[in-house]
Amino acid sequence: MANTVMSHTACCHLPWMRNLWRAFLCLAFLLPVLGDTRILAQSESSQQSAATQEYFRLEITPVSGGAELLTIHARSNDPDTPESNPQWIPMVSVLRDTLGDTNPENDRLRYLWALTYTRPTLAQRLAGAVPFLYTHLEEKKSGAHQPPPLIDLASADRDVWEKICWSALQSILLDPYGTPIRASTRAYRRNVADFRRSHIIRALSLLSLYQELGREQIFTEGELKEIQARLLLTDKTFGGLIDELKLQGFASKETTRIRDERGHNWELLRQQAEANNLYFEPLEMPDGSATHALLWIARSELDTGTGQRFEGRFLNIANPWTDKRLRNWRGYSESRFFDAAHRSTAPNEQGATEVELIPLALYGLDHPKIPTLLVDFRDGSNPKHREMSRRVLQDVTRNVLAVSQFGDLPFFLGRSVFDFITGKRGMDINQPSRLRAYAQLKLLLSLNNSLRPELRSEISNRAETVSLNPLENGVEAERRLARDQYAALLDYAARPEGLPARLLNDRRTEMVKLEHGSAARFVFRLANVLSLGQYTHREQASSALNARLGLARQLAYHTRYLRELSQSGLPPGKTKPGLGPGPPLDVVWNLDKVRTSLQFVAAHGEAADSHAALAAARIFSRTGDDETRHACLEALVQIKNRKARLELTRLAQRQDLDAQWQDLIGLYLSGRRPVEPVGSPGSGTTFGQPERQ
Repeated sequence: MANTVMSHTACCHLPWMRNLWRAFLCLAFLLPVLGDTRILAQSESSQQSAATQEYFRLEITPVSGGAELLTIHARSNDPDTPESNPQWIPMVSVLRDTLGDTNPENDRLRYLWALTYTRPTLAQRLAGAVPFLYTHLEEKKSGAHQPPPLIDLASADRDVWEKICWSALQSILLDPYGTPIRASTRAYRRNVADFRRSHIIRALSLLSLYQELGREQIFTEGELKEIQARLLLTDKTFGGLIDELKLQGFASKETTRIRDERGHNWELLRQQAEANNLYFEPLEMPDGSATHALLWIARSELDTGTGQRFEGRFLNIANPWTDKRLRNWRGYSESRFFDAAHRSTAPNEQGATEVELIPLALYGLDHPKIPTLLVDFRDGSNPKHREMSRRVLQDVTRNVLAVSQFGDLPFFLGRSVFDFITGKRGMDINQPSRLRAYAQLKLLLSLNNSLRPELRSEISNRAETVSLNPLENGVEAERRLARDQYAALLDYAARPEGLPARLLNDRRTEMVKLEHGSAARFVFRLANVLSLGQYTHREQASSALNARLGLARQLAYHTRYLRELSQSGLPPGKTKPGLGPGPPLDVVWNLDKVRTSLQFVAAHGEAADSHAALAAARIFSRTGDDETRHACLEALVQIKNRKARLELTRLAQRQDLDAQWQDLIGLYLSGRRPVEPVGSPGSGTTFGQPERQ
């Protein structure tokens, strides 16, 4: 069976088999499993209660100055809390800058807080700077201070320059002082980055769940994709510099990749469970997506299965059939009922047989290549040692020996061969970090109601012992910290010198690009980086600040919309001038909305940029609607930059364009414009005097 599984895995890398493999995985999820496969599932009653239960609540808090604080609360699954009076835990808050009006076109998403993300205590910081300390020593007791934002969605490039600056300081100033300083500072930076990343992963999952299950939608599809992409790009060195037009495509691509990995690992783990006569139980998020899975063994089969052959490939646990600890098991176990085909059933069904199950291991499914072991119920140190294997190798080579994978050829070749062999054999050694799987596990334990309280507590305690980060806090501590930090955030938002003052400063910073050119902005950014963020250039506040920002944001909104539709339907790499206009837009897009955006750009052409000019020219080439084409030409004439003039010239030189349109564009280029801008060319439209260019 293991060889068969590997052959399927290899097929995934063949282009002509990829779609077939994805279809097979979909069938594996959708069709009921037949035969002797042992899959545990929730009962119908628990599924119905999960479908009707309210998992999230939204709270909107106005912020003076023209903004609103949107907070998502998650329902606590504490068994001591009565169903009639559930407790709600604040999880994620997002600040939306509305400029005090109801026009969504000038709204801007600013800060995102994960309310479990805290500033570490002094003891945690000191522990985080100790090399080779792979455990957490204490938990933060109070979160009375305002929480640090996880990300500024409107200024994501700030993270890029901070990373570059700190990397330069590390290499130039700290590393030359020797191994102790290098190892300590690098360990601290690694722990801080991992601590932030774990909360980013949970914020991503929570926002996706809310979009699926929340009763009140607070984000548009575009806003949600933007948030997801910005959070995902925090792992990339230059992720904050990605063009905003590419954010939605990046988010969709990453979501598809994660689903493919999850489906691959789901089927791989199920097949291994079947081959070893184990019971497989997927653990689902409230939206039905299985992010983790449990493997169980029946106590009654331990004696009869002594000679059972165990294939531990991909499972990475000890042989349960020869393990004496299971025969004398005193730990957690559950009684389940099964029919003759080993399918989970209700206790009152005919032919139902009671079976006592012992948990063996819990795996994460959102992981590259193989299911990753998160909890081994017989050996708590097993997953931790596997997680440490990669970290120890990196810390020894990079922080102690100062060996770079890309600067030392023998080390690079040896590391590549080792990674290849362990990856092909499914060995969970030196694999990518379990950080994502553990972060999602914490969220799963908070939201999944199918687990019994004793099992949930057992998993939570064992998972916390695997943590390598001294900055991490436990599940119960995070619940307390989330409430404390949310109260502190509300107080910060209510004080005039708090969040409203910060919002005003952000708007003054946003005004810089309206007042200064690219050279001056580069100098201001350089000063900000060299001062480690202490200096930030801001324009003076004025009564017209909100009006000017509103107009600039509206223009950016319409420009972004025109760019998106002008590039829609084009293959990757086919977005440059001269590579073909692409398929027609008339069928897919609402041309009334397109013309509205073109007219707005034309009305404010003095402030429009080259992106708007290029989008208008592409739309002209991809539509056959005369009115829309005239709107495109009007926008190109009103945009006062060289790019607009160049695009008009390029359109006039097109050989496939009707002579009537070529004549009209030629008149535009000569400085004359039609008295009636809307109408079919050649239909008697008259033209005015030349316009000063």
